[in-house]
Amino acid sequence: MVKKNEIHYPMYDVMSQHEHWDEHTRSIVSSRIVREDSYHFLNAIEIEILRSWCARLMDDDRGEIITYVLGHIDRTLFDNKGEGQRKPHVPPAPILIRTGLNNVHKLAESLYGNHFWKLSPEIQHSLMTDISEGTGQQGDEHMQVPPKDFFQKLLIWTVESYYSHPKVWSEIGFGGPAYPRGYVRLAPGQVDPWEATNKS
Repeated sequence: MVKKNEIHYPMYDVMSQHEHWDEHTRSIVSSRIVREDSYHFLNAIEIEILRSWCARLMDDDRGEIITYVLGHIDRTLFDNKGEGQRKPHVPPAPILIRTGLNNVHKLAESLYGNHFWKLSPEIQHSLMTDISEGTGQQGDEHMQVPPKDFFQKLLIWTVESYYSHPKVWSEIGFGGPAYPRGYVRLAPGQVDPWEATNKS
């Protein structure tokens, strides 16, 4: 859980500026606040593994944000629009993620006798670290897909969706879309009146 004193701009709310965005932008950003509980690609076990996995990656287990991250990953896998580039030995993303999650599920039950999402954060972190490095009994030996590539794919998707959530924007002081208003004060140390400041 992210602690209030760890948030740089606790009083800033990027959504207070939504009237200054065009209708299309406002619609996209606003949709990210709605919690999505239905999934089209991932099954119930995969969702629960990912819920804990993504929370460990970002050190944040807030439901509304992690649920949005899960929705983003699920839509990406379901749409399967292709990848810009992929190593020859790495399977397509839907196979990579589904097989990898299945391996994580079996590993958790084999090594610790429980579901991954029921393990302590410390054990989850340890298992994830071994997979990310492809080392030890939890690395290459038990993964049916390249463990580093599996970990890296989920890391990229988790980070890109996490930092596109308006609540996270507010916490890091990002002012949101600049169109059509635009940023005016561009010199170092200057901020526009509607941007976050340390006094926000």
